[in-house]
Amino acid sequence: MKILAIGPLWRGSNAGGLFRAMSREGHLMEVLDEFYYISLLTKTKTTKVLERVIRPLQEDEFNKAIQQKIVLFSPAVVFVYKGAFVRPETLIFARERKCKLVLFYPDVSMSAHGVNIPKSIPLYDLIFTTKTFGIKDLETTYGVKNARFIPHGYDPEIHRKLPISTEDKNTFGCDVSFIGTWSPKKELWLSVLKQKAPGVNLKVWGEQWFKAGTEVLKSSIQYTGVVGDLYAVAIQCSKINLGILSERVAGASSGDLITSRTFHIPGSSGFLLHERNEESVLYFKENEEAGFFGDAEEMARQVAYFLANDKLRGEIQEAGYQRAIKDHSLDARAKTVGVYLDQLFI
Repeated sequence: MKILAIGPLWRGSNAGGLFRAMSREGHLMEVLDEFYYISLLTKTKTTKVLERVIRPLQEDEFNKAIQQKIVLFSPAVVFVYKGAFVRPETLIFARERKCKLVLFYPDVSMSAHGVNIPKSIPLYDLIFTTKTFGIKDLETTYGVKNARFIPHGYDPEIHRKLPISTEDKNTFGCDVSFIGTWSPKKELWLSVLKQKAPGVNLKVWGEQWFKAGTEVLKSSIQYTGVVGDLYAVAIQCSKINLGILSERVAGASSGDLITSRTFHIPGSSGFLLHERNEESVLYFKENEEAGFFGDAEEMARQVAYFLANDKLRGEIQEAGYQRAIKDHSLDARAKTVGVYLDQLFI
């Protein structure tokens, strides 16, 4: 199938991993990377102000490029990953040229990333959500009947066993790590861990952790993210990798129940200690393929328990890795995506 995929390709991006998996399934893929058009990673106040000024012009260019690619490539499907900068008029342009329109939405809230996504939702022929509650949210808020759930997966090109050097161990080695963007809940739960187990070597990687005000946590914050191969290295250099989930935000009926880390960590051969809920325990067996916790207090107890039991931790780690390989790669997700895409043409 000829597919025009729209989304970021940076090494380690979930979008890029899925696109490559779809290519391995045999689809003829052409990709437009929004990062070539939209500047999103500036840090200083001055560049952020300038970025806001030129953003509409960048978005104009990006959408013109999509339309030009549609004319040149004549795709059967325009496959949009998240689509914060894809305008409704561009989707209408694609539909007029007989393209099927598909949205793959990886986040909790459909309304938290600008105006284009909510305006565009009614135009899609099929919407994939990585949240089970996303199907109900789409129907309740937007009247969508064509949503399907597909969980995240690990990317075998990125999340894999890697050779670990002494230098890597010195930089990334720790008892416990959390890799992810700051949120109030994550700060609170990690602070409880530090208070309950002050001797534990905790490293916190990710964006926006400058917002953390809890003094006991500051020495653990690395104030930078890790992506791509460094992400896999950081996972493997940590004895325990925490899966603390994001809390509910406006526009969603629930906080996360699973996330990309749910699969990235075992896929990278890391030990996963994950927040327990009715959904997360479906993917990895508790105390056989991953550890679980229900709140911050239990998380601290589980950290102490698994740090004290190297053999058990190693056995669970290996079993989780084998489960990820068997069931949870992006190649497996791409097969499911392909089945649903075929149904669009029946």
